[in-house]
Amino acid sequence: MAAPVVSNGSIPNGTANFDSIVAGANGTVVIDSLGGLTNYASSWDRGAYTITSTSGSGRYIDTNYDGAGRMNGESIDIAPAGPNFSGSGLTFTFDTPINAFGLNIGDWGTCCQPSSLYISFDGGAVVLVATSLFYGDNPGYIVGQGFTNFVGAFDTSGTFSKVSFYGDGVGEVLVAGGEIRYATLELGSVGGVPEPATWAMMIIGFGGAGAMLRRRRGVSALVA
Repeated sequence: MAAPVVSNGSIPNGTANFDSIVAGANGTVVIDSLGGLTNYASSWDRGAYTITSTSGSGRYIDTNYDGAGRMNGESIDIAPAGPNFSGSGLTFTFDTPINAFGLNIGDWGTCCQPSSLYISFDGGAVVLVATSLFYGDNPGYIVGQGFTNFVGAFDTSGTFSKVSFYGDGVGEVLVAGGEIRYATLELGSVGGVPEPATWAMMIIGFGGAGAMLRRRRGVSALVA
């Protein structure tokens, strides 16, 4: 399996980008807003998938991380414990394989820098999502959304059933969940994932190219 394409942005921008890419690949985004999670459990069955504490320890449930509802659902303590999956993080196991996945993060980049986020698929290579180097470099904080962000990943070279996610900023609160997004797309349908502004420019460019092609066809018809 090729390395997945992973993006990190604010929740509004990141989720809009994720949804646009799935729609552009003729896919359907499934959105699960987490709610009713049992506090200090180590596993939560969501029907189509199960969330587990990777270490097997019970985890705190934050029902409204920042008091403003920006996480769009309940979130689960990641419990950062250093640069490995065994001591921290969450694992998402899907009944039906997927190849697009996203989740909301709270409290990343508030302290304990450098603080990194990591993701892995089906027990494969660990992928670095992003690293916070100083207070306030969280993409959500930059656009006035507090310390919240969205991490999305695509790999249409195949499918995966298990996603593991963790952070290594020991001392950070760090929670994840809110809304879980996922989809199963046609193989090869998504290559590099552009940022939202780039995606918009691509759409404009495609529209311009289509208009130019139509004009050229019209000229050709007149000449003929």
